[in-house]
Amino acid sequence: MAKVSNQIGLISTWHDDVEQHLHKIFLCPKILSYDSRVTCSVRRFPSLKLKSQVLRSPSFLSSELYAKNLVSHEYARRPGRGKFLSRSSSSAQMTLRIGKAQKWWETGLKPNMREVTSAQDLVDSLLNAGDKLVVVDFFSPGCGGCRALHPKICQLAEMNPDVLFLQVNYEEHKSMCYSLNVHVLPFFRFYRGAHGRLCSFSCTNSTIKKFKDALAKHTPDRCSLGPTKGLEEKELLALSANKDLSFTYTPKLDEAPAQPAPSSEPLPLASVSPKSCEGDKERSLSTAGR
Repeated sequence: MAKVSNQIGLISTWHDDVEQHLHKIFLCPKILSYDSRVTCSVRRFPSLKLKSQVLRSPSFLSSELYAKNLVSHEYARRPGRGKFLSRSSSSAQMTLRIGKAQKWWETGLKPNMREVTSAQDLVDSLLNAGDKLVVVDFFSPGCGGCRALHPKICQLAEMNPDVLFLQVNYEEHKSMCYSLNVHVLPFFRFYRGAHGRLCSFSCTNSTIKKFKDALAKHTPDRCSLGPTKGLEEKELLALSANKDLSFTYTPKLDEAPAQPAPSSEPLPLASVSPKSCEGDKERSLSTAGR
């Protein structure tokens, strides 16, 4: 009986020491059993070497489940030590932190703003816009003026939801920009319905008033008769002649104006006064006498 009481006393005192030094167990992240955790703690604390002999006794097995629950509770109670919870969670957090950085021309886009993917996409977008005002924005990722102007263009697009803003990346569509005679950035072109191109200009952050004036001038609704024009004929021909672009265009032949059919009725004779005839005779005689 005395031997059993001594073992119980050793277990109780060891249990108190484990509660005091439980945070030291976190130094062993990969732990498969509670025995290895205790072994790690015993190595760090020589005072527990005597009590480690009790671990292999049958009486201690019943308290192993309680110790496991205590360790799991300690893990949950210490949010600052989340890096020892699992490698999968830490790798997921690192992936979220490192995530792909968003490009500056993709930030702040509005529903009426989108990027053009090809020459055919640009032509179709202009033709399908109908009478809606379309603003084509030519930009380059390395252009500082384009980057500084982008937030204001997004604000104007939000203030004018009925206007379609098309973005053309100069670096990705350099050959197409050459065919459209775009050599200065940032550059803008306004299109609308049967009128086709309304204006084109280049502006920067300091000359944004030029863009606002053009937007205020061409935003009001207009009645344009006829089909939507889009790009000009010479621009379409230049795009189709560019071998770097997969774009084909068939020019439309203009119909010749119909000529009136000749009539079978005789033409009326011009009435000539006799005085004019006499004057013509005298003039011819005087000319002959000379």
